[in-house]
Amino acid sequence: MTARSAGKTSTARKAPASATAGKASAADLLAVRKEPAPERPAVRKAPPLDPGDRARLLAGEHHDPHGVLGAHPVRGGVVVRVLRPFAREVAVLVKGRRVVLHDDGDGLFSGLLPLLRKVPAYELRVRYDEGAEGTELEVQDPYRFLPSLGDLDLHLIGEGRHEELWTALGSRIMTHEGVAGTRFAVWAPNARGVRLTGEFTCWGAGLPMRSLGSTGVWELFVPGLGEGTVYKYDIARPDGSHTLRADPMARRTECPPNTASIVTESHHVWNDGEWMERRGARPAHEAPLSVYEVHLASWRPGLTYRELAEQLPAYVRDLGFTHVEFMPVAEHPFGGSWGYQVTGFYAPTARMGTPDDFKYLVDALHRAGIGVLMDWVPAHFPKDDWALAEFDGRPLYEHEDPRRSHHPDWGTLEFDYGRKEVRNFLVANAVYWCQEFHIDGLRVDAVASMLYLDYSREHGEWVPNEFGGRENPDAVAFLQEMNATVYRRCPGIVTFAEESTAWDGVTRPTDQVGPGGFGGLGFGMKWNMGWMHDSLEYVQKEPVHRKYHHNEMTFSMVYAYSENYILPISHDEVVHGKRSLVSKMPGDWWQQRANHRAYLGFMWAHPGKQLLYMGQEFAQGGEWSADHGPDWWLLDPEYGAEADHRGVRDLVRDLNTVYTATPSLWERDTSPEGFEWVVGDAADDNVFAFLRFDGFGSPLLAVSNFSPVVRHDYRLGVPDTFAAWTEVLNTDAARYGGSDVVGTDPVKTESVPWHGRSSSVRMTLPPLATVWLRPA
Repeated sequence: MTARSAGKTSTARKAPASATAGKASAADLLAVRKEPAPERPAVRKAPPLDPGDRARLLAGEHHDPHGVLGAHPVRGGVVVRVLRPFAREVAVLVKGRRVVLHDDGDGLFSGLLPLLRKVPAYELRVRYDEGAEGTELEVQDPYRFLPSLGDLDLHLIGEGRHEELWTALGSRIMTHEGVAGTRFAVWAPNARGVRLTGEFTCWGAGLPMRSLGSTGVWELFVPGLGEGTVYKYDIARPDGSHTLRADPMARRTECPPNTASIVTESHHVWNDGEWMERRGARPAHEAPLSVYEVHLASWRPGLTYRELAEQLPAYVRDLGFTHVEFMPVAEHPFGGSWGYQVTGFYAPTARMGTPDDFKYLVDALHRAGIGVLMDWVPAHFPKDDWALAEFDGRPLYEHEDPRRSHHPDWGTLEFDYGRKEVRNFLVANAVYWCQEFHIDGLRVDAVASMLYLDYSREHGEWVPNEFGGRENPDAVAFLQEMNATVYRRCPGIVTFAEESTAWDGVTRPTDQVGPGGFGGLGFGMKWNMGWMHDSLEYVQKEPVHRKYHHNEMTFSMVYAYSENYILPISHDEVVHGKRSLVSKMPGDWWQQRANHRAYLGFMWAHPGKQLLYMGQEFAQGGEWSADHGPDWWLLDPEYGAEADHRGVRDLVRDLNTVYTATPSLWERDTSPEGFEWVVGDAADDNVFAFLRFDGFGSPLLAVSNFSPVVRHDYRLGVPDTFAAWTEVLNTDAARYGGSDVVGTDPVKTESVPWHGRSSSVRMTLPPLATVWLRPA
């Protein structure tokens, strides 16, 4: 096979022993041919290479290898120089002639082709030490090509405004100057030199890359390399030492613990056009949104992305959740981090398959009518010496001041949000997941750690901003730019902030300045961490003590409309000794499950969307473990108490079904007009009752009794517009595992003033239960 056919690689042909032993490149191996050694015409010796150029080339520190390697016109002809370490002989095939180059030592070969005024078309034939006589490799010369990155790309990179950065940096299969191959480009402004290395050099001395001016980008087009090529960058640091690094922009990686990058190209054909067209028809804060949070690697341990696509959509759809949220899927070296210490920001983890396999999973969920949210982690990254940390020998992605770069909680590094190239890397990454993988929303992890310079730091361990404050203006600007860019480029998406403080304006538009002097951060929603902590604190108390903590269940309504909220019972609440949701509850097993069900009923009725972590939908008793995932065996009919767990799962299904079909529960989540207390101060009774209204004023009455006693003839004030109310959901129903204190007949409205209203109803409140009623 000649180099002219190298674009169609045959995997059936084996590389000769000479190529392996001599460390030939994979690009070379694409073009093996055997023939008798031909006559070797003499070639004139080329002018000597400048000693400085030679030294820099051999040390991997040359900023312009294309200026000395390849073919260049000189006085008297064209000089050809080739760097092929370990080669026995290098010849040039030009105009039908095979011209052997002089061996200049150290893997350098050169020669002068006389009587030529310009560089002709040529190819290289490389022979290594061992193997059959005359065995040669026919290849294209990477150093005969002009740069493959355009001026516009370089300008946008230099400005920090390349919104599709992944199309310019990293590895990209392409045809350049009529030749098929792969372009490699990496940002390393502090490097003295960068070489491309990998299987194609047998991880030996790499191919020198050229610097593209002040942008700090290094580039090389390698003909013949294609999909599946494994590679890294050999970077010469400012002090002359070398470091071997994975590609920060790699879109595919080796499966951990291996760390190299892989050239990839997508072949997935999307089939979710209907979903993508209608997903933004209604703003997320005015739509039903019920989220099932999943750790993909442990939901059903051992399944690939494609195998998950056969099971997960059906399960989530059956339970009625509108969305799934994946814990981070970007590549991470340590599985125990659950994905929160990312090294490959542009690559789905290889543990479960390829990037196209992950697209297949997202596609399957969309076709099942389920939205896909994803945890995104721009707050920090690990210190692994093959990844981003001091990438080119100096702080690059991290802040140069250790007081700003080292995260005290996680032993990681924080990004330098004030550097435009770093900000571009992250903003483009957010766009990448939404655009290339059709992700419907990003849940941004650890926002508070970005916003505050003193986060988890003591006095003297942090530096105030230019105004003397603790806020990080660079992080604010980054989050604003990220949100504005993603919403503009990807209609219908929504971003969520995991922000645990009272920062003003998390979900306010970026162009609206708040009391703190900063514009809104521009998120679509914010995790309501206050509601989560307060409500869990309440339900963990014995019922006899709950009256002293009654305000912990009502306080959330004081600030409920300050942001667009989602109520999260996430993985963070069921690990590290915190116990599962049902195990937090007091009492015996029946009471624990009853509390669990009542709490879910209260949660689904409360203003704000809701999120529930896997395993909690069927009252798993044990903490979540990433090693074995949810305790699915609890649902096995052979297990004696399967009804205990199936009943809770049936409740979650019904909660979602009624919720989605009832606009009162979601349409006015962010409007005070959508909520009214009926009674919020019945502390002695452990009772909470409130009304939810849709845009037309149609109500739903939610009543929670967090006492283990039945309360008969409990009177509640209601609007006098409706003659009767009917139960639509009761968490004490027998089919859920309750005591079946349910109302089968409508509850009639009476002209008895109560709770400040002219009418009221009398009803029986089941023990440790939540009841929903609608006008009959």
